[in-house]
Amino acid sequence: MNQRSLLLFLALLVVAAVRLYGLAGAALPDYDSVRNWQIVQEVAAGNLTHLFHQGAPLFYLIFAPFVWLGGNFHVLQHVNSLVSVAAVGSLATFVGREARLSAWETAGLALFIGTAVFLTFSGRDFTMNSGNVLVFAGLLRAYYHRLQAPSRQTLLRAAVWLMLGISFNYRFLFTIPILVAFELLTADGLLLRRGNAWRVFAILVAPFVVLGLVSWAAGLPLQRHWPAVYYGLIMRGEPNLAGNVGIFRFDVLYYAYFMRDFESPLVLLTLLAAPVMWRRELFQQLRQPNLVCYLAVWGYCFLAGMSLLIKAPRGLLLAYGVFYALAFLSLRQLVSGKILGVLVVLAIGFNVYRIEREVYAYAPTNYPQVATWLQDQQVDMLLSTIGQGAAPFVEPMPVAVVTDEKQLPALRQQGHRYVLLDSYWRVAGVHRFEALRREPVVAAWPELQLTAPLLFLEHSEYTGLTYHQTLARQQAAARDSFQLRIIGLD
Repeated sequence: MNQRSLLLFLALLVVAAVRLYGLAGAALPDYDSVRNWQIVQEVAAGNLTHLFHQGAPLFYLIFAPFVWLGGNFHVLQHVNSLVSVAAVGSLATFVGREARLSAWETAGLALFIGTAVFLTFSGRDFTMNSGNVLVFAGLLRAYYHRLQAPSRQTLLRAAVWLMLGISFNYRFLFTIPILVAFELLTADGLLLRRGNAWRVFAILVAPFVVLGLVSWAAGLPLQRHWPAVYYGLIMRGEPNLAGNVGIFRFDVLYYAYFMRDFESPLVLLTLLAAPVMWRRELFQQLRQPNLVCYLAVWGYCFLAGMSLLIKAPRGLLLAYGVFYALAFLSLRQLVSGKILGVLVVLAIGFNVYRIEREVYAYAPTNYPQVATWLQDQQVDMLLSTIGQGAAPFVEPMPVAVVTDEKQLPALRQQGHRYVLLDSYWRVAGVHRFEALRREPVVAAWPELQLTAPLLFLEHSEYTGLTYHQTLARQQAAARDSFQLRIIGLD
C-alpha cells in the first residue's frame, strides 16, 4: 500500500468513527428509515409487494441478504453508514486525482467532506441517502471521463452508473437534466453517433424490463409497479397528513440559511465567491470543462433546481460533497503548505463541533425503555401516534399507527389499553392530538432525537413550511419535557 492509499485509508477510518459514534445507542430517526427496515425484511422473506417503494428496488435487494444473515436494524444501519464512508472515499479519490492533490491533501479532503454535517446526519439513518451518494460519486467520475476522453466506452460506462442510480432511488432522476445540459454544452455528437443513443437507452431501461417481469411474475397489482410508483411520487394530488400538497415551492434562501447555520462557513463563502474567484476556469473550454467548472455546474444546477421544489436538506444531498470539494479547492487556490494544513484542520474541527451539537447530542434513545414497559404490562400491540420509532425495539410486537385521535374510541372498544403519544407528530406536522395531550400520563420518557433541528428540517418537505417556520416548531418541541408518553385508554 503506497502513501496515498494509506493516508486515505486512515482518513476514512476517522470518517467511519465519526459516522458510527453512538449509533449503537440510537434509534432509526424517521418514518422512512423504519419503513425501509420493514420492507427489507419483507423482501428477504420473498414478499415483493413494496419492492418499488420510493422507486428504490436496488436498495431493498442489496440489503435483503443481511436479514438472511441475521442482521437486526442496527446491523443494517451500520452497514448503510459504512456505504456513506465509501462514498466519501470515492469522491475524494476522484477529485484528488483530477486536481493532482498530494497524498496529504487528498486525505484532508476526505476528512473535510466526511465531516460535513448533513452527510454525517444522513449517513446514520436507514434510507437510500448513503447509496445515492456512493453511486453519484461513481457517475461524477465516469461522466467526467466521458467529457475528457469521448468514446463509446466512456459514454456507456457513465450510462451504467446512471442506471444504477435510478435503480437505487427516484431522486437520481434529478441528475438527468444536468447530464442533458452537459451533452448540449459539449455538442460533440457522441450520443447520437453510430447507435450510441440506443445503447444508452437499452442500459437505462434494462432494470425496468427485468424488474417489471419480476413484478408480473410476483403478481403485483399495477399500482405497485415501478412506473406507477413514479407517477404517485410526482403527481401528488391529495394533501398529506400535514395538509401539504404539490412539489413546487420557490425559496431561493432556504439552502443558504441551512448552510449558514449547519455546514462549514467555507462552503457558503465558496458558493458566493466562486464565480469571481474561478471566473477564468468557469468560462473557458466549456465544451470540455476542467474539474472546477465541472463541479461548479453540478453544484449550481442542483442548487437552482432544488430552489424551485419543496425544501428539505436532503434536496441537496448529492451536491454537498461537490460543494465541500469546491471549498477545499478554493482554499487551496488561496493558500498552500502548512497554512493550508492548519486551515483544513480548523475547518474539520469546526465540522466535528457542529456534528457534536446537531447530531450526537440528540442520538441517545429511550425507545428501549418504552419496549420494556410494554413488555412488563403484557401489551400485545402498540398504538403509536404517527411515529414508528418504537417498532424496531418492540419487535415482534405489531405497531399500529394512529393518525387521528378520533380513531381511539374504536380502538378502545377493541380492547386496547394504551397508546403511545409519540412526539413524531410534531416533526411531521400532524396536529390531530390536542385532546389526547390533555389526558393523564401513565409513563413518560424524553426522546431527544424528536427535538433535533435537522430532523425537523428534513420534514419541511413534508410539512411545506419555510426554514424559519420549521425551526420555530422545533424550538417549541424542544421546550417539552417528554416526547414519549404512555396514555391509558380505560
